[in-house]
Amino acid sequence: MRVVIAEDSVLLREGLVRLLADSGHDVVAATGQAEDFLRAVDVQQPDAVVVDVRMPPAFTDEGLRAALVVRRRWPDIGVLVLSQYVEERYATELISDRPHGVGYLLKDRVADLTEFLEALSRVAAGGTAFDPQVVSELVGRRRRDGVLDVLSAREREVLELMAEGRSNRGICEKLVLSPKTVETHVNSIFGKLDLPPAPDDHRRVLAVLAFLNS
Repeated sequence: MRVVIAEDSVLLREGLVRLLADSGHDVVAATGQAEDFLRAVDVQQPDAVVVDVRMPPAFTDEGLRAALVVRRRWPDIGVLVLSQYVEERYATELISDRPHGVGYLLKDRVADLTEFLEALSRVAAGGTAFDPQVVSELVGRRRRDGVLDVLSAREREVLELMAEGRSNRGICEKLVLSPKTVETHVNSIFGKLDLPPAPDDHRRVLAVLAFLNS
């Protein structure tokens, strides 16, 4: 895939460029400035972008704001945001309009190369990739509101993995469950949360993320 990177840390930026290039992807631009990033996206029209939340000049949320601009202007481009910490507000903003083609990972997750590359591929394909800690925060908020009280402990585990963007097969491997058991849990979750059934994993994840953001 063709990728544009926005990361002010030279070391991490160059590391991402090397990682993606070694994996057969084409990094068409890499910059440490939000404005330069948006110009590069406009010119290059990549398949996906990787963006740090905090960038110059104020190091607050310049990268996030740039990511939201990409989401609005170029909806077909996958957006993967990187952050040093779990910041629930940022994750919520990213999925507020269209909870697809988007991801939010902690920078520590980049150290797991396979997981990072899989997350970027899912986002570029229109799926989702949310860090497990981010999902836990979102699910925890819904639990504090009492909304998820109808789910069993196992169903909440399955819901969190669904929201991360995992397929049924991925959930089976993670929880060591049979495909039929996972399918039963998924159908039960949709029923209890009044979420309409979906014909594929992608639409299912969108529905769950929309619920978590409601």
